[in-house]
Amino acid sequence: MNIEAVTGQDSTSQDQPEQSSIDQNQAAQGIDMDAYLEEGYDYEAPRRGDIRSGVILKVHDHGLVVDIGFKREGLVPAEDLERLDEETRSEIAVGDEVPVFVLRPENKEGNPILSIHQARLYEDWLKAEQMMEDSELYEGEVAGFNRGGLIVRFGKIRGFVPASQVVGLPRRLGEDQRRQRLEAMIGEELGLKIIEVDRRRRRLIFSQRRALRAWQELQRERVIATLTEGETRRGKVTSLTNFGAFVDLGGADGLIHVSELSWSRVNHPRDALKVGQEVKVYVLDVDRKRKRIALSLKKLQPDPWTLVDDHYQVGQLVEGRVTRVLDFGAFIELDLGIEGLLHTSEMIGTPELPPTEIVHSGETLPVKIIRIESRRRRIALSARRVRKSEWERWVAKQQRDQEIEEAAAAAEAEEVEELEEAAAAPEPETAVSEPVEREEEAAREAEPASEPVAETAGAEEAAAEPADEEETEEMESAIPSEPDEEKAGEPEAEDTSGEETEAETTESEAMGTEGTSGEEAAVAMPTGAEATH
Repeated sequence: MNIEAVTGQDSTSQDQPEQSSIDQNQAAQGIDMDAYLEEGYDYEAPRRGDIRSGVILKVHDHGLVVDIGFKREGLVPAEDLERLDEETRSEIAVGDEVPVFVLRPENKEGNPILSIHQARLYEDWLKAEQMMEDSELYEGEVAGFNRGGLIVRFGKIRGFVPASQVVGLPRRLGEDQRRQRLEAMIGEELGLKIIEVDRRRRRLIFSQRRALRAWQELQRERVIATLTEGETRRGKVTSLTNFGAFVDLGGADGLIHVSELSWSRVNHPRDALKVGQEVKVYVLDVDRKRKRIALSLKKLQPDPWTLVDDHYQVGQLVEGRVTRVLDFGAFIELDLGIEGLLHTSEMIGTPELPPTEIVHSGETLPVKIIRIESRRRRIALSARRVRKSEWERWVAKQQRDQEIEEAAAAAEAEEVEELEEAAAAPEPETAVSEPVEREEEAAREAEPASEPVAETAGAEEAAAEPADEEETEEMESAIPSEPDEEKAGEPEAEDTSGEETEAETTESEAMGTEGTSGEEAAVAMPTGAEATH
């Protein structure tokens, strides 16, 4: 037996498993190394327009050195930092993580050129696109205006609100009025919706009209969240209805019911308030589920029923105004603003007549107080218990008051008439008449020397002709279009003929009136005609 062969065979058979295990280990190590290289150096080279997150490594006069995971550090120029606001620049420190925008993938030295300012702008564009997709409401302050609308800041971007999308800006306004309205809105907080985002064209368009409902709802929720019952607020009356008045409290409208306008009876809210009037109101109730606010005016006024016992006495004669007439009687308002009841049994008249035929709404009557129940807020009145002498004195007083009012009205009317007559008096005519009379006297004195005047007029006309020609030449030279010679010459011919006609007329008048007075000149012509005949 060949021992060497057997031994070699055995050694070969023993070496094969060892070699295979080594190959497997090397293969595994190779796979691990590839994975390590892929994991450690798996990156994409930066491209222009990429947004990367980097860590600030160094801050110096030329800018920032930022690590963005590339083989070389990126550089943020100092010029880019100057475009940031002071607050942002002051917060920059080594170790901070900041978003950067790749302006250039590499410079001559192989370093990427980055921009923090552009990265922030880009983030604002992305945020604007997301808000437009989600139809979110944006609250922004008006930073400026131009001829077409309003300018609103959106982060680092300037957005635009066209005038057609501004609430409360009529389209038929003149340019000056529109500019005044837009300028007055600077500094206001507006609720807006983004309707267009175009990064390439750098267009960010807002609309206030589309956000109106959402904005009003948001403002209403904010106001309701801060309201508490029993507090006092200031507001502006926005509308009046038969049942009450609505008051704007700064984003939410509350209702003042007609019964809460005053302690006295109010037939319609317009009798107590006006639209646009600023009022101080008392918060009665806040219903946050139904989003309703109840307000009151009379809660801020003293309750007149607390003054009744000191102000009125049983048997006292008072004057009142009929507010309502019902089947069982009439309610009469007294001077404190409270109402008393005049029952039908206490009216003057036959029992067969209904109250509507005895008294009428708005009528003023003298009545006597027959019962006071201040706790129950009741006062009973009587007209039958008013004595005849009291009626007569009251009627006489009413007549005197009426005469005084009529006399005052007549005196006021006379004063108005006097002022109107004084304003319509022809004062300027008197002032002008004196110079006219002086001119007429001077003309009469100058009639005997008419010939020299005519000659002087002729000389003035002759001297005026060249001046007219010079003025015509200057006007023609000022017009940019080519002049029309024929039309330009016509005015001169008309003016010259007119001057010659006036000169001839002056000479004929001078010849006809020389050496005669006005009356003799009038008789001279018929006498000359008879002599010729």
